[in-house]
Amino acid sequence: MALKRIAQSDGQAALLAWAGGTASAEDEARATRYCLQLLRDAAPGKSVEVRVPPYGAAQVIEGPHHTRGTPPAVIEMEPETWLRLATGAQGFAEAKGQGAVSASGERADLTAWLPLTRLP
Repeated sequence: MALKRIAQSDGQAALLAWAGGTASAEDEARATRYCLQLLRDAAPGKSVEVRVPPYGAAQVIEGPHHTRGTPPAVIEMEPETWLRLATGAQGFAEAKGQGAVSASGERADLTAWLPLTRLP
């Protein structure tokens, strides 16, 4: 089943609300899912699962993929961390070093694809 795409204008509006500190839970969810959508577009594949509970997950990056159980590589973080990474407010290695990102398995590094968008 294909995911419903978030329009760029809606995703950017949600990101701006988040960056401005005025985001509702709905805005944060939309911004998170929009950035996961951008990652899927930038790094198609199924070898790494990026999890941002409770809002979403994305399978990305070319390579071996899974069909059942735990994928070969998993990256997980909270929405606030994901949005900082996606917008370039924080680097992947820094967030991982601070314990804000859990990453295991081959290819469990998003550095090559971040940031996904920049805020004005």
